[in-house]
Amino acid sequence: MKALKEFTIPFVGLKLGKHHFEYKIEQAFFEYFEYEEFNNVNVDVNLILDKKSTLLELNFKISGFVNVNCDLTNEPYDQTIKNEFDLVVKFGDEYNDEFDDILIVPHGTYEVNVQQYIYELIVLSVPIKRIHPGVEDGTLDSDILKKLEELSPKLKEEKETEEEIDPRWNTLKKLLTDK
Repeated sequence: MKALKEFTIPFVGLKLGKHHFEYKIEQAFFEYFEYEEFNNVNVDVNLILDKKSTLLELNFKISGFVNVNCDLTNEPYDQTIKNEFDLVVKFGDEYNDEFDDILIVPHGTYEVNVQQYIYELIVLSVPIKRIHPGVEDGTLDSDILKKLEELSPKLKEEKETEEEIDPRWNTLKKLLTDK
């Protein structure tokens, strides 16, 4: 997969110290990754790159929303997300991204691409179980919810059927307890 140019940071020309980068992530970014779980995306990424003499420290902060479908009703809603991630970029003999928060790049590398880290941070910020806020507080009026409620088992009906047992069975039950 070819890297998107706007997410490549050439750190060679930067002075030592902190540098601030901002990105606006929208649906097209996830279409590039062929990720189709989101209906719409509006996320702001604030990236602070702290350049030191032997390494780089990157601090990602994201905030915004992704429009996803509810797992219960399949109704779309805006899920607010907010997250933070720190990455350390070190220099070594060969490229190594085995660790979650440490990236080792070969000596002589002059730029680092952050698109994969932004992608993973946003995807992992969305809750595993997505429930529409209207379902939780009872304000969502959906045909699916009505059907689920209609088809759900009723506890009262089960108790009533137990009480309406044929009385002849009760005499048979006495035989079992009379031992």
